[in-house]
Amino acid sequence: MPSSEEIYARVRDVLVDALGLEDDEVTPEATLIGDLGAESIDFLDIVFRLEKEFDIKIPRGELFPENLAAADSGLVEDGKVTPEGIEQLREKMPHADIDRFAQDPQVSAIPDLFTVDMICRFLASRLS
Repeated sequence: MPSSEEIYARVRDVLVDALGLEDDEVTPEATLIGDLGAESIDFLDIVFRLEKEFDIKIPRGELFPENLAAADSGLVEDGKVTPEGIEQLREKMPHADIDRFAQDPQVSAIPDLFTVDMICRFLASRLS
């Protein structure tokens, strides 16, 4: 199994290629959408490239769950994710920093869960 540093370096290279970035723009804390400028279509390309780079299969929605806070899900109230929604996020995204998000669970902050570090932790758990 590759080390955490090796996983990070390979993820950084994938993101640099997929998003047309410079190496120094990709940090563990960087959010894919807010900091790195990824769009929803980029997520498919990133998953494809990660599968190729790490020789694994990533089922659709496993790394980047979809419709996390749909208005009709019953998991959102007044623009915030409910406690039940937080628990569902923990189940769907065990590799994301849900504890920090739960301190102020604004629906608008859900994209901030998708960080470079989240991808690295996901891959580390899959590769172990």
